[in-house]
Amino acid sequence: MISSTALVVALSLGGTIADISTNYSGYVNIFQGTRNGGNRFPGVVAAPFAFVKLGPDVESGKTDAYSGYLPAGNIWGFSMMHESGTGGAPKYGVVSQMPVFGPVSDPIANFSQPRKSPDEGSVGYYKSSLANGVQVELGATERAGLYSYNFPNGNTSSIVVDVSHVLPSFRGLGWEQHYSGGSFGIYDDGHYTGSGTYNNGWNLSPDWSIYFCGRFSQRPSYAYTFLSNGNATVKNNGTSSVSGSGRLGGVFSFASTSLRSRVGVSFLSTEKACTNLDAEINEGIELQTLVDNAKANWNTEIFDKFQISTSDEADLQLLYSSLYGMFLIPSNRTGENPGWDSAEPYYDDVFTLWDTHRCHTSLFQIVHPTAYEEFIRSLINIWKNDGFMPDARSSNFNGRVQGGSNADNVLADAFVKGVRGAIDWDAGFAAMQTDAEVVPPNNFDPKAPDSSTKEGRGALPDWLRYSYITPRFTRAVSRAVEYSANDFGLHQVASGLGKTDDAATYLNRSRNWRNHWNPNATSEGHFGFMVPRNANGSFVPQDPKDCGGCYWGDAYYEDNAWIYSMNAIHDVAELKRRIGGDERFVDRLDKLFDLKIFNAGNEPGFTSPFLYNFVKGKQYKSVERSRYIGGLYNASEAGLPGNSDAGAMESNLLWQMIGLWPMTGQTTFLILAPWFESMTLDLGDGKTLSITSTGGNRDTAFYVQSLKVNGSPWNKAWVTWDDIFANGGTLDYVLGAQAVDWATGAVPPSPASESEILSS
Repeated sequence: MISSTALVVALSLGGTIADISTNYSGYVNIFQGTRNGGNRFPGVVAAPFAFVKLGPDVESGKTDAYSGYLPAGNIWGFSMMHESGTGGAPKYGVVSQMPVFGPVSDPIANFSQPRKSPDEGSVGYYKSSLANGVQVELGATERAGLYSYNFPNGNTSSIVVDVSHVLPSFRGLGWEQHYSGGSFGIYDDGHYTGSGTYNNGWNLSPDWSIYFCGRFSQRPSYAYTFLSNGNATVKNNGTSSVSGSGRLGGVFSFASTSLRSRVGVSFLSTEKACTNLDAEINEGIELQTLVDNAKANWNTEIFDKFQISTSDEADLQLLYSSLYGMFLIPSNRTGENPGWDSAEPYYDDVFTLWDTHRCHTSLFQIVHPTAYEEFIRSLINIWKNDGFMPDARSSNFNGRVQGGSNADNVLADAFVKGVRGAIDWDAGFAAMQTDAEVVPPNNFDPKAPDSSTKEGRGALPDWLRYSYITPRFTRAVSRAVEYSANDFGLHQVASGLGKTDDAATYLNRSRNWRNHWNPNATSEGHFGFMVPRNANGSFVPQDPKDCGGCYWGDAYYEDNAWIYSMNAIHDVAELKRRIGGDERFVDRLDKLFDLKIFNAGNEPGFTSPFLYNFVKGKQYKSVERSRYIGGLYNASEAGLPGNSDAGAMESNLLWQMIGLWPMTGQTTFLILAPWFESMTLDLGDGKTLSITSTGGNRDTAFYVQSLKVNGSPWNKAWVTWDDIFANGGTLDYVLGAQAVDWATGAVPPSPASESEILSS
């Protein structure tokens, strides 16, 4: 519910009752980020982190449909499981069924259909109108889905359930999913159960199985199972069951033109799938009830946490569409883990902490602290049972690690911001130490066969021997930057737990990025960049603007030395010294933009635009960069400046709207400038953060003139967690059209640098 205080504030700032309606879900464009590489999933997700993600699977030539959806092409199935905003290669697209207008004689034929009109949808609802006249409407709960079909008159209405259906990949990188086999059975009352086993995908997982249970709203006029091996397809009419490694499933035909299909899923058994179905979608439930429940879930758990004063429809759509996209994954599969029996929470589909640790997880904690504590516990429990925390994970299997062991950063960030609850932090630190001290077995990834990409830190042998990483390991420089940040995370947790010796060890290791710094590397008038380094200590000649392919086999991953050389965010004072002082530091940041090196769609550069705050008198430039980045977004299908990356891209925008930037693993937030005259964040337990601005506007008068924090004048370009989040707080800005030097106080802390100075 909206509090009376929030109502008064909104109305006093020119809002209306409609502006603060609790049905914020109505502002969500579920198709935001589904074009131009955003890869968002637009189908039905009934609650934040829901297991079931029910939607269409589209084929269009040799184009990878990462979330199953493509705006153009034929629909070839509607399946129960998908990811959202991921790259690499598609995952899931399993437990599928496809409506067919007419009888089905060949169950393995291509039944794909163009769309008669563009798909439609809203939170909790999806609709496809196929060219053959069949209309499909979808709703779901967290572990079950409802298909509502309307067929044209004049022919048999058929449903094909194809267990072998799985999203393909056409990139030729060896990351495509494979179908291994399955089972399918039809029972006397017309319901069916079965399972499918699949493997590979982007995380290179071994075989994993999903179980399902389906019920129709009426008995079929006829039904049969099928099993196809090679050129022969065996069909068994009536009640029957099949199993094998060939394509298999069932065909159900009905005389009616209106039909509903309910399906439950489970990672444990068909019995559990049926239990999930019957508990969540009973026979008589209406589709609209599921839609209403989904909207209520999203409003209560996510959307109600953000209230803004604007009545601008585009702003409201952008805010709530971005919040929606941020919380589609990971997937809460508590009670559905086939790997071990545990009462601890279990979250899967972590894609990937390399993407999300920079700004997603810090906002996750603020918006949904209950789920965030569960997520941290899940990471630790995966370590207890699988041996390592994931940097990425899907289908109950860790992989792939793009850089460092960034679960360490996530745990450190949670720890320093006071996340406790039921978390066993001694176990958490032990999990982090496993990353820092234990070399994971090599999984011989064809794209990077030098060391493990499954989990942990594959280049740890060099890190421990040389305090840097030699070119014998792929992604050597980007891994070195991230290992430094990971070790700083261990320092933070060790310090808080009173582990003095460990804290000192990992603080020292967090400075190892410096060992890749070649002061003689030059580019665009600047000296000093992070470059590859040989075992004999010599630096490899490197053009800082060139990262080769910027991919798995290169020294830098997804960005170049200009970006990675600015990524030691725990050691910025030392970074400034090496670059040549404040003036050179500012010029280097400017050149990221002037030379078009900065790419808002690449996560390694996320923090760079706001490092101006570390130079007195330059906070205004961070605001300018923030406004530029915010302008790259909108709520349309092409509204993201890059791949959503599991909501990382959306969380970046949301921080711009708030007017702050988190420094991962620290309690520091860099001050930018808020978008709205009023924004209230519900922090839980009766606490709020209220942000107001006067005297300016977002587009032309966005420079901070003055700031009050909790009612008191403020002269620093940063605040801490304790200042405004731990117990709530207020940020009251005066904005204007001209930059002024308001932040005359101390620059943000640089803990790895300052502790070194203090100890010397």
